[in-house]
Amino acid sequence: METNERYDVVVVGGGAAGLSAALILGRSRRRTLVIDAGEPRNAPAAHMQGFLSRDGMSPADFLAVGRREIAAYGVEWSEGRVTSAVPDGAGGFVVSADDGRRVEARRLVVTTGLVDELPKIDGVAERWGRDVLHCPYCHGWEVRDRAFGVIAHPAMGVHQALVVQHWSDDVTLFLHTADEPSAEDRARVAAAGVEVVTGEVAGLVVEDDRVTGVRMTDGRVVARDVLFVGPRMTPRDGLLTALGAETRETPLGDFVAVDETGRTSVPGVWAAGNAIGAQEQVINAASGGYRAGVAINMELIMEDLDRARAAATSGR
Repeated sequence: METNERYDVVVVGGGAAGLSAALILGRSRRRTLVIDAGEPRNAPAAHMQGFLSRDGMSPADFLAVGRREIAAYGVEWSEGRVTSAVPDGAGGFVVSADDGRRVEARRLVVTTGLVDELPKIDGVAERWGRDVLHCPYCHGWEVRDRAFGVIAHPAMGVHQALVVQHWSDDVTLFLHTADEPSAEDRARVAAAGVEVVTGEVAGLVVEDDRVTGVRMTDGRVVARDVLFVGPRMTPRDGLLTALGAETRETPLGDFVAVDETGRTSVPGVWAAGNAIGAQEQVINAASGGYRAGVAINMELIMEDLDRARAAATSGR
């Protein structure tokens, strides 16, 4: 199918980062298209926290408001999944979606987020975002002073338990399949008053639609009200890596490397949000999208001026 639409910028992903980039680009009078697959990471959560003026707002409502705001500046929205983005040989890109649509873009912003791969423990996926949580900064206040359980993450060890004990003085760390803590970590756990349970976790005990305990493989049940887990975070960065974007190593895996504006190693391509880091919460993702939008607009301004100057010079 031939392309018949050309945009200044195509934003791949319509979460906080993508919407924020689209907002500033629309306000900058850039013809912008957002293509979104409809898979927000925080969809299971009933609310989001820590976003000034939007604290407690539901993620769905937040996205709906964002879509209305970008539409006011002429930004176009399309539901679908981008299947490829390839250089067009002239400094831009041809972007293809799963509905057969193909468009041209002078610049790309990729904000496709990441996937949380949860521990294979009975009940964890079903309670995710409710009373099985990950981030105490997102949910700690709402569950404060309740009986916490923490399933040790193989890569993070006792770290999560040491953090969440700030929100409750009743914390139990389940080592599950993680290694025994070091002597230093054992001392920290003891100082924090965190109880340590060895052995593998078999599943959660759920009564009246709420978690009431953690069931071990040996049959023990440890009463708990809330469970914190550390999922394996896998970025949706296939478009970026296919374009040759460089990555960086982090304690939580490899993520695409960007500069302070979100610029990747691929000319003309920016990235923001959880596609570039596991700790990009909603407010950080929105900030990253904003910075990318400003940087792209400035680059396009200079590119257009340089073309105009070259054309004027050649015409003399």
